[in-house]
Amino acid sequence: LAVHIQTSRALMVISLLLGFFGIIVSVVGMKCTKVGEEDPVTKSRIAVAGGVLFVLSGLCTLAAVSLYATQVTYEFFRESTVPINARYEFGSALFIGWGAASLTMLGGSLLCCSCPAKERRGQQYYRQTQPSTAREYV
Repeated sequence: LAVHIQTSRALMVISLLLGFFGIIVSVVGMKCTKVGEEDPVTKSRIAVAGGVLFVLSGLCTLAAVSLYATQVTYEFFRESTVPINARYEFGSALFIGWGAASLTMLGGSLLCCSCPAKERRGQQYYRQTQPSTAREYV
């Protein structure tokens, strides 16, 4: 096979593996699961790691589909002996790939937004209560 097809295939396999591990890591990082740590800050950090894996998976998918589309465009406009009706055109798989990459990166970025706030050690605020014996001035 041609080099661009082999490269696209390798990028898609990497994307599938990253997406698979992203699913596993983000399920472990969900607050509703009992897997792993019980600390909510640690769970949030694990969910962010899953989001990063999803974003990387989407980028690999986007690169693979765009590489193939670039090659198709190059072959289409290149002067060759191949007749116009026998040349490749964009198929629905390319548009599905671009849509899947966009949705994967959107979902990963939403998971990354669940980043925990910085811990507020030593900044605990206590509510001051009213004294039990209030003085009344008459």
